Amino acid sequence: MSYLQTSALSHARKVRSLYKQSIRTLQSHYECFDRYEFRYQAVLMRARFDENKNERDLRKAKKLLLDGQRELFLKSHPQPVKFTEAPGGVAFQRTSPPPDWLLDVWHPLEKAQYPEYFAQREIRKKEYIERWEKDFGKPDSEISH
Repeated sequence: MSYLQTSALSHARKVRSLYKQSIRTLQSHYECFDRYEFRYQAVLMRARFDENKNERDLRKAKKLLLDGQRELFLKSHPQPVKFTEAPGGVAFQRTSPPPDWLLDVWHPLEKAQYPEYFAQREIRKKEYIERWEKDFGKPDSEISH
């Protein structure tokens, strides 16, 4: 869930995000037809952003940002290009990573092929168990009803 916003964004970061979104929108419109036209339009878009990069009046800068976001919304593509593994892509969460416990059932000869990794893994497992016991206490040996 790294794509969820969890903190306030600065004006500069919003402008960078707007620039990236506008380039992706241009890519949706031009990339599949003509790569050269897309690059030309991307250079023009960069020039539009560079015209106002030294704006010191914060009210005017905010208005430019809002106008840019409005224009991006109005010119958005009906089927935007998505990376296959990204949220909204055709292969998003298609394969899940194997569970960590699977490494515990490896044969010792298999583990011997990666001695440093499994030594570090054992240290991390002990740290995790200690942190768990510190936060939640030790598990009861008997289950009482």
